[in-house]
Amino acid sequence: MAVTLKTSANEPFPSWLAQLTGLNDWPNMDPPYIAMDNLVGFDKIPDIPTRSLNDDCSNEDIGFCSFTCNNCVLAQDIVSCPVISQTFDDGPSPFYTMDLLNGLSPGQKTTFFVQGINVVNYGDVIRETRNRGHLIASHTWSHKDLPQLSNREVISQIQWSIWAINATLGVVPRYFRPPYGAIDNRIRAIVEMFGLRTVLWDYDTLDWMVNVGERSQEQTITDFERWKRSASRGLILEHDIGGPSVQIGITLSQQLGNNQLTVAECIGEPWYQ
Repeated sequence: MAVTLKTSANEPFPSWLAQLTGLNDWPNMDPPYIAMDNLVGFDKIPDIPTRSLNDDCSNEDIGFCSFTCNNCVLAQDIVSCPVISQTFDDGPSPFYTMDLLNGLSPGQKTTFFVQGINVVNYGDVIRETRNRGHLIASHTWSHKDLPQLSNREVISQIQWSIWAINATLGVVPRYFRPPYGAIDNRIRAIVEMFGLRTVLWDYDTLDWMVNVGERSQEQTITDFERWKRSASRGLILEHDIGGPSVQIGITLSQQLGNNQLTVAECIGEPWYQ
């Protein structure tokens, strides 16, 4: 679910980023490409055609390893966890993220995949999220469908997301979730150049559909409980944008308890680069 809250950043634009980019303010939805020749090798990016989420995948080569088309994952992708654990996408938001933080099972640690544009809009919320012991990871700058973008546009979405998190929290993210799960080997190649590891999921709650009135909270929770009865491990996809989805997140947190793991803990690797 793509939700961006506003476009006027509250966080200051750091001097180091001004020197790097030649700009003096955070971008809006479409961030500019900033050349990073020492990091990004265009000759190492596979020549895979662009495609949109609306494509029927009939022309998608299985060798492209598209998660949305073929449910294809690679060995380096993080898909699961030894403990059933929640993850939340799309924030931070000024109200709903705080409601979620206050409603999670006491002591629970989870992973938030955040949009860079929301990070710089709501820096206080993201700092509070990290201060409470949660893992902050990248979800692009403004939630674009990456496979339909050019290489430069994909790079822009990744680099500005990293800069937003670094400027606000002083850390460089290590984990990345593609919006809509839309990833193929072209996107993976770009993401990996930035030192990020792709994170997908075992179970999608479809909680965003509750936010838009296409599904009930009761049905969403019932479907999760049915899945959980046959699952002993897994990463759950949820969202911290919208009151109904946050209420679902709190309900599932109370059911699962505080023995959940962050994505980093799931695989026993560092939280940040």
